[in-house]
Amino acid sequence: MSTNTVDKERKVTTMRLIEMKRRGEKIAMLTAYDYSMAKLIDEAGMDVILVGDSASNVMAGNMTTLPITLDQMIYHAKSVVKGTNRALVVCDMPFGTYQGNPIEALTSAVRIMKESHAEAVKIEGGAEIRESIERILSAGIPVMGHLGLTPQSINKFGTYAVRAKEEAEADKLISDAKMLEEIGCFALVLEKIPAALAKRVSETVSIPTIGIGAGPGTDGQVLVMHDMLGINKGFSPKFLRRYADLSSVINEAVSHYIDDVKTSDFPNQSESY
Repeated sequence: MSTNTVDKERKVTTMRLIEMKRRGEKIAMLTAYDYSMAKLIDEAGMDVILVGDSASNVMAGNMTTLPITLDQMIYHAKSVVKGTNRALVVCDMPFGTYQGNPIEALTSAVRIMKESHAEAVKIEGGAEIRESIERILSAGIPVMGHLGLTPQSINKFGTYAVRAKEEAEADKLISDAKMLEEIGCFALVLEKIPAALAKRVSETVSIPTIGIGAGPGTDGQVLVMHDMLGINKGFSPKFLRRYADLSSVINEAVSHYIDDVKTSDFPNQSESY
């Protein structure tokens, strides 16, 4: 039985997330990509639903997040929004829609907000994309930052290993976090960085930090829905906790259905008109 006592009726907003940090209430965030799963996740009391560009991996079967397009992200976000009443819906801006061109960044963010009705966008990077973030914020669009391991930069890093273990990279991450807070981001994802550094960043900035592979010291946590529900069993990093084994459940149910069809057990008389 869930011990979640959160008010499941009150709408979560960017301001509510900041209030949650101030009173020490942890923020729960999970990805979703379609109407049906978003509805289930929202009804369970989730604070934030992230329409992640991880859809490129778990929905489209790509090796990285890079191939997914803006049109595809809008499609997923639109579906999620329709299934969500309480949670704040944040949509990832996909690779190539904001880097290097602030005008294109604004145009992409406006399309996401207008066409999907998502309530905020998430962008990977720090000082190097400051102008793009500022341009989006100037239009009144809430922005969630993302530092540490930034999967859209996988070809630059060449690995999904823990980031910011060296002092220089850690110092830049702290500087970027302060900058993102200063220019107006409402929250910040910290991915796959040392727990001590994530805790330090969380104590340094007033905006909420949401960790993935960043230890317990952040203001909240996020996981990919397919990973934590055990749908995708081919991905098992140290930071992942599986809360279900739906892969086995689905396999058993589908196998049972096939057997019933092959043996003419389904449909039976009570299931026929």
